[in-house]
Amino acid sequence: MEQLHISPEHLQEAGEYLNTIRDFIRFGVTALRQYDAHLGQGTDDFFAESSALVLQTLSLDWSADNEILDAKLLPSEKQQVLDLLQRRINERVPTSYLLNLSYFAGKPFYVDERVLIPRSPIAELIQQRFAPYFLDEHGKMHDNLHNLPVSLQPKTPERILDLCTGSGCIAIALAYAYPDAAVDATDISKDALEVAAINVEHHNMQYQVALLESDLFDRVPAEQQYDLIVSNPPYVDAEDMADLPAEFHHEPEMALAAGQDGLDLVRKMLAVAADYLSEDGLLVIEVGNSEWALKQAFHKIDFHWLQFQKGGSGIFALTAQQCREYQAIFQQSIE
Repeated sequence: MEQLHISPEHLQEAGEYLNTIRDFIRFGVTALRQYDAHLGQGTDDFFAESSALVLQTLSLDWSADNEILDAKLLPSEKQQVLDLLQRRINERVPTSYLLNLSYFAGKPFYVDERVLIPRSPIAELIQQRFAPYFLDEHGKMHDNLHNLPVSLQPKTPERILDLCTGSGCIAIALAYAYPDAAVDATDISKDALEVAAINVEHHNMQYQVALLESDLFDRVPAEQQYDLIVSNPPYVDAEDMADLPAEFHHEPEMALAAGQDGLDLVRKMLAVAADYLSEDGLLVIEVGNSEWALKQAFHKIDFHWLQFQKGGSGIFALTAQQCREYQAIFQQSIE
């Protein structure tokens, strides 16, 4: 399918006849729809996408008074908004890269084309402090995120590991959720770790979040034990990679692609995770659309698949006990 482009004449007309912030948000919604821009990298509706582009370009935040939407733009401000909209449509550059800004778990993060744009449902888990993993008196995991008895308070993790940290958003969000925990964050990409370092400094987490260049567990000390290991690794299979919209090709391929079935890295993590989990530790991994492939590969294993109020799927959890119980099976899968 041929990619549609917005013409200079269309943009010039907008610059001449549109005046207010509200005008430009409306025009953005229309243009994004008309020219088939693909969403899914931070926002999931055209109004939110256009609002982010216009408001952030004008250095306004979401909590700005509604009346400000009727304020008029200067000619230079109009041009700035239209220039970014042109790149968003014609070059298919995701809005988060145009603005160098994305939100995760309610916090702002710097992003550029060295890292994946944060959008994982793991944010909801972190904000709920992993509530669905409280165990009842029968040792059964709870699926409900809300209304848990006070008696089922979670064990606060002392050490946390974020594998494939990318921008560092998960590690930093975990540090906010557990201010007394030490958080280690690893990535194989030096470029990604440079972005993560920017975010660690911006959030003043230098003394709580430690960044480490490592291919999964390779450079994590063997004696290190973690109460919680979280990962949003590359998990896109070969077929889905071939079908990705143009916007996704601005993201680093190594942060997306994970072999024929999308499980190349997940298999490696499962094979050794038991060695790095504390006695009552928990492993949480996102596999997205590769959920089906994982179920087929390990059909005898009872993964705990999570449901989310805010949407999203393909995230499972295993206790340290399960990781140890099934470790031989996981190791056989990579031999």
